Amino acid sequence: MRAWVVSEHGEPSAVLQDADREPPVPEAGHVRVRVEAAALGMPDVMMCRGVYPMTPPLPFVAGQEVCGVVDAVGEGVDLEVGARVMGVTTFYDGRGGFAEQAILQEATAFRVPDAMAAVDAAAFRIGYSTAWVGLVRRGAVAEGDTLVVLGAAGGSGITAVQLGAALGARVVAVAAGADKLEACTEAGAAAVVDRRDGSVTEALREATGGRGADLVYDPVGGELAGDALRALAPGGRFLAVGFASGEWVRAETHDLVIGNQSLVGVFAGGPSRQEHEADHEALLGLHAEGRLRPLTETVAFDDLPGALTRVADGTAIGKLVTVPGSGG
Repeated sequence: MRAWVVSEHGEPSAVLQDADREPPVPEAGHVRVRVEAAALGMPDVMMCRGVYPMTPPLPFVAGQEVCGVVDAVGEGVDLEVGARVMGVTTFYDGRGGFAEQAILQEATAFRVPDAMAAVDAAAFRIGYSTAWVGLVRRGAVAEGDTLVVLGAAGGSGITAVQLGAALGARVVAVAAGADKLEACTEAGAAAVVDRRDGSVTEALREATGGRGADLVYDPVGGELAGDALRALAPGGRFLAVGFASGEWVRAETHDLVIGNQSLVGVFAGGPSRQEHEADHEALLGLHAEGRLRPLTETVAFDDLPGALTRVADGTAIGKLVTVPGSGG
């Protein structure tokens, strides 16, 4: 099978190699899928660099998110060959989705509605399930809450913008540049803040009428997260989702205590399979109603290193998705 292989650590454009590999074999509890589409994310960039916490040993195939058709199953698996699923690959052992075939644990594979396009399904599972765990399970978002989303035009942030708006929150999106701010508005943001225009803290206070945010959804971390934390309302919840900047948010306990505020960790892998099933069906329901619309751009499989570079430098809007077998 054809695959993009990382044999040394570095920037994606330098270390990804187009290679021919033997198809992976699913063990007990696992399935192999013929990849219809694979989504690109910042964790894939970090794996190339060797700085992601679950970076597999060299050489490996990255790619966390796929939609595919099951073409082989291991022992003890209930899924049947021919089933169409979306989910998270075993990227952590090097059998990721940037290939014509990939491995998933059955526990991380979820159904794809017949009407859902493969590129949408590949971009659906991680982004929306993480947003649901963060906003609903961990953040207890309520209708009328003010929700600030950082990195709001990226693959992670845009799902939180859409879901927050769908659940009745007033969303304030933080991004950089007119094109990204426009995408956030189209996704449901009631207000937008360009992080490059002066103080983000002051802009967020202004956008929230001086009160601050009830929730901050942070997949970015670093300095931007610190700016947003200072604009958190009394009793607010700061949702630590990721660290695309390379650093987690840093908070002073004293300040949280004085503000009766909470720093809340969000790990999408925490809920049980039963809880994930319930979340997935709720999200699919919102998708069927047209309230969640994955913002995707399809890139050729031949161009995957360059596409990952766009993810790395922050120029991609929404989620980039590739289709194995597609040329430049």
